[in-house]
Amino acid sequence: MGQTLYLDCFAGISGDMVTGCLLDLGADREKLEKALQSMALEGYQIKISRVKKAGLDVCDFAVLLDKEHENHDHDMDYLHGDFTSHSHGHEENHHAIHSHIHENDGRAAHSQGVHHIHAHRGLMEINEIIRQAEISERARDTALRIFGILAKAEAEAHGVPENEVHFHEVGAVDSIIDVVAAAICLDDLDITEVIIPFLCEGGGMVRCQHGMMPIPVPAVTNIIRSCKLPVRPIGEKGEFVTPTGAAIAAAIRTKGQLPRQYQVLSSGMGAGKRNYARPSILRGMLLREQEPDSVDVWKLESNIDDSTGEALGFTAELLMENGAADVYYAPIFMKKNRPSYLLAVICTEDKIPLLEKIIFENTTTIGIRRFPAWRSVLSRQAKECDTAFGKVTVKICTFPDGTKRIYPEYESIRKICREQNAVYWEVWQRVTEECRNFFA
Repeated sequence: MGQTLYLDCFAGISGDMVTGCLLDLGADREKLEKALQSMALEGYQIKISRVKKAGLDVCDFAVLLDKEHENHDHDMDYLHGDFTSHSHGHEENHHAIHSHIHENDGRAAHSQGVHHIHAHRGLMEINEIIRQAEISERARDTALRIFGILAKAEAEAHGVPENEVHFHEVGAVDSIIDVVAAAICLDDLDITEVIIPFLCEGGGMVRCQHGMMPIPVPAVTNIIRSCKLPVRPIGEKGEFVTPTGAAIAAAIRTKGQLPRQYQVLSSGMGAGKRNYARPSILRGMLLREQEPDSVDVWKLESNIDDSTGEALGFTAELLMENGAADVYYAPIFMKKNRPSYLLAVICTEDKIPLLEKIIFENTTTIGIRRFPAWRSVLSRQAKECDTAFGKVTVKICTFPDGTKRIYPEYESIRKICREQNAVYWEVWQRVTEECRNFFA
């Protein structure tokens, strides 16, 4: 059946945050490390630890680059100028993954002005590294899908074909690790459904390879637009959604809304490396959907003072024929003491468009109110019962304590009365007694 994952992106999302969160949810650490070691990549180490974020114990997944490959993309002063405090700590190296189209200018290491020039990897090379890794087919497909989304966004940002997008080797190293690690953990936990209602993003400017850029950066903007990811501005300066994080969210998201009622099987938190006012934490939960104790319904209402009785009666028939659970009219007095009727319709949410169309077309109303409602419903069954009058259909309702109540169906009683010229209440009473004994 697979498991359902809910990602609460209240502080954005990045690749390392996703992997940390999944490890905290129970993904196999040894399996992850063994799979990553099978990849043809050098110049890095993996560190999995526990850190404190806003006083909470959070799992931290870090890709530590060696001195030769380090690009110092963790310097907050360098990234944000003078509008955030200066602090350090490795961050997912997502800006280094911004496409580098046949340029060799490198990127400033930090404010001291040191520059490094690195080789580049194209999308085909990165895909080949992923294909040759000793990981499951499902994890491989997920990782390739994530990088495909990322490459498309970068190619669009720079106006070049996807096969011409080249990534800094530095960025490719830890971005490949972040993406593949997330894919491995998702597979290990057997995640088949992922609920992400929205991504929280900040504002302001951030320094990228090609200079200062507005937040969200172009790659993130392209991903959230093309993949229809809902974004919620949080009114804080800082970059909370990284390109890799956005690509992961776009690749794995299957739903945008939590079930009405669910059980939390386990929860986990993954740490980000940025230091903003809002703690860099990604929270995840494994959920099991539960049937609610009540049935969700909607109530449609309209006050009508100038439709004929024939039109209202015909409308009620159409509404019932087209899926309304119930339809009724109640006499009311409207403005200017006009006698009129309150039309009320009970239905499920999927029936609302059709039933509203019927009301508008067949009455004179120009407005319909709608209200969500919850109803307590007894368990019920329709069965046939042999009686002195013949077969009768009855409704058997069961109370929570197990008590049963028998209700003969009107149409069955009506048919008997018509055919046998019997009195309705006498037939109803006798059939009820016989069926009560029959199903006792």
